[in-house]
Amino acid sequence: MKTNYNGTFTDAENASISVNNRGLHFGDSVFETLRYSGGKIFFWEDHYFRLMSAMRILRMEIPMDFTPEQLEAEIIKTITASDAEKVTCRVRITVWRQWGGKYNPSNQDIEYMIQLEKLDAPFYTISDEPYEIELYKDHYVNSGLLSTLKTNNKIINVLGSVFATENGYKNCLLLNENKMVVEALNGNIFLVNGYKIKTPPLEDGCLKGVLRKQIIDIIGAIPDYVLEETTVSPFELQKADEIFITNVIGGIQPVTKYRKKTFDNTVAKELLAKLNVKARLG
Repeated sequence: MKTNYNGTFTDAENASISVNNRGLHFGDSVFETLRYSGGKIFFWEDHYFRLMSAMRILRMEIPMDFTPEQLEAEIIKTITASDAEKVTCRVRITVWRQWGGKYNPSNQDIEYMIQLEKLDAPFYTISDEPYEIELYKDHYVNSGLLSTLKTNNKIINVLGSVFATENGYKNCLLLNENKMVVEALNGNIFLVNGYKIKTPPLEDGCLKGVLRKQIIDIIGAIPDYVLEETTVSPFELQKADEIFITNVIGGIQPVTKYRKKTFDNTVAKELLAKLNVKARLG
């Protein structure tokens, strides 16, 4: 696979960036993860506007040529240079401010990198494998605007992943400073209880996920369900009929067990079928 560094293509294993990199030194970086399959980028418009919004919030200078058409063209060029047009790929766009100053940058110009990784399944699927989760309580996510952005400040997620691996869990749920459930380590969370489907609000500090938005739109079009964006207490988890996690790479991942409670995946499968249709039709 090729890496696109500011428009220059390099074999991924030979690609390099300067050690004077603000993303590396100060976490001054945002990224966007996309799924490419069947010759198209899933939900490209939502990804593009989320990236632009994050750059504005972090006061990065957005280049004039960072239009939806031009940035999409750079992604497609990277895929073409990698002979991956017929392959399903994870695409990551990373953007950082150029070197200059330290905590107070003197240079607002940005650099970017586009990376590819091959994926196996062209469609979103649900595995029947057990998927047990637990709460991660060693550190908390701060509620507020910055926590909703995809920055490279992911140390809580990393530590939570280490905890999950060491204790035999597939995933963990993160809490905010009010000890309310925010999200999973790698995606947004939804709870199903009868006809009600609940997900934490952005104000609680959850990621403004592209697939979260798609699932909310899909649920809103199904008259049998009512969606609630409201704070989720840890005590609600064992009362749910279903719990599932969403992200743009994996789609919908049902939770099979949390502590002594096991869960169904009927609603998750119903939503997954509609999600695949929506992804294909754009």
